[in-house]
Amino acid sequence: MSHSTPMTVADIAAAASELKTVRDLVRFGLSRFTKADIAFGHGTTSPLDEAAFMVLEALSLPIDELAPWLDARLTLAERERIVGLIDQRIVTRKPASYLLNKAYIQGIPFYVDERVIVPRSFIGELMMGDMFGGDGFNLIEDAEAVETVLDLCTGSGCLAILAAHIFPNAMIDAVDLSADALAVARINVDASEFAHRINLHQGDLFAPLAGTRYDLIITNPPYVAADEVAELPAEYLHEPVMALGSGVDGLDITRRILAAAPDHLTANGGLICEIGTGQDILVADYPEFDFLWLDTEESVGEVFWLKADAFGGPRKRPSRKR
Repeated sequence: MSHSTPMTVADIAAAASELKTVRDLVRFGLSRFTKADIAFGHGTTSPLDEAAFMVLEALSLPIDELAPWLDARLTLAERERIVGLIDQRIVTRKPASYLLNKAYIQGIPFYVDERVIVPRSFIGELMMGDMFGGDGFNLIEDAEAVETVLDLCTGSGCLAILAAHIFPNAMIDAVDLSADALAVARINVDASEFAHRINLHQGDLFAPLAGTRYDLIITNPPYVAADEVAELPAEYLHEPVMALGSGVDGLDITRRILAAAPDHLTANGGLICEIGTGQDILVADYPEFDFLWLDTEESVGEVFWLKADAFGGPRKRPSRKR
């Protein structure tokens, strides 16, 4: 059977009859994913991690603890469902998070479907680590002093919800152009304990916010360059295209954010923004901006921090050859 040919009901039943334990199903998924040469990058980075995530999530088990469950025997219905999910992952090339309607940022679960990009922002790691209020280098010294936060291009709402965790006294606005994305964000906000502090707005970047100013602006805008969008693996093509691309070099929306952000920051406020691999372009375009580049375990120079007084003086928008 070709890896791209869907398993029949009989195929699934036959496989499920032989695969008894979590260990069996993870091994089955690993073998099939490796042979099918699927692409990763939506929360996992290898065939083993993908198989483990799918099996554990399908069983409502902790996704960061595989060893305790390896020899657990499953019901026939559980085995058939997991074999079917593994087959769907290969045949459809949909990210596992869409098949299971679940994604995690720093261990916190979020509902996702094809209306939003699968959340995977490096900003989540920075927010939940030492960068904000931890024992290491602090971008914001006093989390309790933050009163207003804006999450631009909120998508699933995950960063707005993380902000609510970190800044206990903040009211949070979350904006997205997509009504579909905001419907997913609403599911996540309502499922959180922070619905009373998070307000969702539909609109183009700062447009629905009038003159509101914020102590912190968080944004993970679309930033994939046009030629890179055209070459993305099939898994990424299941995501909303408007959440991926942003002009020829991927930085059109980032430039718009940089142009307007000073008018929406408090005097001591700051902007944290993820831009992918466009660091050299951005530094060349904005030589007077005092960017602080933040690295994570898996990224270098893909996230920057700008304080309100680091934007430089008035300037014209950079003109770039298109």
